[in-house]
Amino acid sequence: MNIILMGPPGAGKGTQAELIKAIYPIPHISTGDMFRDAVSNGTELGKEAQKYMEAGKLVPDKVTIGIVEERLAQSDCAKGFLLDGFPRTTVQADALNQALLKLNKKVEVALNIAAPNEILIERLSGRVSCKECKKVYNLSYNPPAKTGVCDICAGEIIQRSDDRGETVAKRLEVYNEQTAPLLDYYSKKSVLHNLNGNRDSRVVFEDVVKILESL
Repeated sequence: MNIILMGPPGAGKGTQAELIKAIYPIPHISTGDMFRDAVSNGTELGKEAQKYMEAGKLVPDKVTIGIVEERLAQSDCAKGFLLDGFPRTTVQADALNQALLKLNKKVEVALNIAAPNEILIERLSGRVSCKECKKVYNLSYNPPAKTGVCDICAGEIIQRSDDRGETVAKRLEVYNEQTAPLLDYYSKKSVLHNLNGNRDSRVVFEDVVKILESL
């Protein structure tokens, strides 16, 4: 089962990814997490990716495509994968197709989760996460029990630089300009399924399961 998870920042992709991998034995591959880990570790890739991420821009294809190709070739992807955060442009989608052809694979379903801009901005502006275990919270409707401390590992709670102020609006603008055309791309391939993300996550997931079980 080869799945692409799509949607603007704040639409709830991370939550749905957690629910999907709890049921289906496929790895969740998040390019965002890969980049943030690289930034945290101070790698050359991380340094290059950081300047784009902090400005709310997409990391260049030359960096992103290579990482994803290597990851999909690993043994745990033999039975499928859940790809989150890639592709983000039609150029990347074409590159992904070529990489999958080499592995005798193809994208089977593209799940697109959407929500109104005002809801996305509210979610992103209140989003924080644990510096250690990466657990995500929202200060408005899902805060940690103790302010500034992770419920899971007692790590420090921080807010990502790209979830602040003007950067949030810029990220949504970039998405609409560069990533939204992918909806047409995958619609033409008859693998696109649109989901209303402005609902309880469990309700959204019920729709996700119906789609995946129909494959």
